Amino acid sequence: MKTKTDKLKPKLFSVMKGYSLNQFSKDLVSGIIVAIIALPLSIALALASGVQPEQGIYTAIIAGFLISFFGGSRVQIAGPTAAFATIVAGIVATDGMDGLIVATLIAGILLILMGLLRVGSLIKFIPYTITTGFTAGIAATILIGQIKDFLGLSYPAGTVTIETTEKVAAIFKNIATINYQALVVGCISLAILIIWPFISKRIPGSLIAVIAGIALVKLMDLKVNTIGDLYTISNALPALHIPAINLMTIRKELGNGFTIAILAAIESLLSAVVADSMINSKHRSNMELIAQGIGNMGSALFGGIPATGAIARTAANINNGGRTPIAGMVHAIVLVFVLIVLMPYAALIPMPTIAAILFMVAYNMCGWRNVKRLCQKAPKSDIIVLVLTFVLTVVFDLVVAIAVGMIAAIVLFMKRMSEETYISTWKYEVNDDENDPDSIDLREVPQAVRVYEITGPLFFGVAGLITDITLKDFTQVLIIRMRGVPAIDATAMQSLEALVDRCHARNVTVVFSHVNEQPYHVMVKDRLVEKVGAENFCAHIDDALARAQAILSEKQTNA
Repeated sequence: MKTKTDKLKPKLFSVMKGYSLNQFSKDLVSGIIVAIIALPLSIALALASGVQPEQGIYTAIIAGFLISFFGGSRVQIAGPTAAFATIVAGIVATDGMDGLIVATLIAGILLILMGLLRVGSLIKFIPYTITTGFTAGIAATILIGQIKDFLGLSYPAGTVTIETTEKVAAIFKNIATINYQALVVGCISLAILIIWPFISKRIPGSLIAVIAGIALVKLMDLKVNTIGDLYTISNALPALHIPAINLMTIRKELGNGFTIAILAAIESLLSAVVADSMINSKHRSNMELIAQGIGNMGSALFGGIPATGAIARTAANINNGGRTPIAGMVHAIVLVFVLIVLMPYAALIPMPTIAAILFMVAYNMCGWRNVKRLCQKAPKSDIIVLVLTFVLTVVFDLVVAIAVGMIAAIVLFMKRMSEETYISTWKYEVNDDENDPDSIDLREVPQAVRVYEITGPLFFGVAGLITDITLKDFTQVLIIRMRGVPAIDATAMQSLEALVDRCHARNVTVVFSHVNEQPYHVMVKDRLVEKVGAENFCAHIDDALARAQAILSEKQTNA
């Protein structure tokens, strides 16, 4: 049965019913405020991604509008985010903008397919330790990538700094070129970003830091690189650009497209979940994925970079009264006017100020409190997955980190489950609950009857335990009690069938007690029920013991 949240229908269409002028005024104000917040962040994230400053604004405009219009969340604000910075920078450095466009288009198609196939709910199967690990890893790579501009370092021509390890090596090799004027500007900008939220939450600290940084450099004539010194800035509106696409390019960028799609899906749905908790609402995850696909394809075709739901901007939208997708659309429209009128002035922004803004972005996304809590309280296996994902994200990339992290999480989970599965001979103990039909109350078991109890899931990791079931020379009936077995897989089924064959070869009758629904269904499908005999499957241990006694009597009679 499908619920309302299953519908592949944008939230905009449903929230517009009964839409009031009062709510529009709130959405309008919120959209303007979020646009002001998004302006310096979009520029900073574009630079961190290795593209032109205006491309960050293009992304916020195109993707921001389309994702709000088609999205499955009432309040999601989309645009460039820090999560993509290192991935995009790597693609641009190796494959250029055309490579990035193709990868983003592939990601958009994959996201739309994910939504149409209704796999939005499957994102929950990615362990929290992996999302925490790669988020912290991305934060670390962003921080490392901005140290150069924060310290004003100069690198010799030809220095390659694509990988994070290469950036670290270059920092240590060129630390002597530190520009103390740039460091001062960076420190003052960082101090403003830290202190300003205590002064005002309405006006973003990043905007104040940008104004202060420009004033410092201009008024004191400091020798500090600005955006205009390193980049040519355009205030032109985004134009359609379709790159040359062939089979070779698609195959080359397929992996990058997959990475972008997975990260966009995870990031956007996590943001939507956070937003739901803030406004007591429910987003449509599959529609949100379709919207992310449409938004990313639109962004790529009009000069932007990958986009996803931005938690900080979404929270700002909610806190300023935004309650419908109109706020996100207003935010995009406002940025169009900002692009045309104010973009040339972005050339004055000092690079250390941009670095300071990205330091704060990295700090806010790293989730160090969650990392600390997990390291203190989580099982060792979860800590291993967390640390492994973090290290692989920093040293290699997100694809390797998620792939290896998932494999490690699955293997460690199976190990943990195998430790919870055991087979033991039946023990006599008093159970005070006389009303429990499965209680063990000093039952009498004939010597020719052997009882084993299996507890825990039976899967390939523990199938070998079934060989621990042994028979005595005088054993005529084997009772296998399975009330503690919630599930069984094919490998364990194979071992169980081998045990039954071994028992039959020795003329030992097998009786099963309290087989749960899933294992019984597998046994029926495997024809084990037919082989053992349906009469030898008993609901409770008392029935199984009675059945064993009847079998013994029958064997004595036949003897």
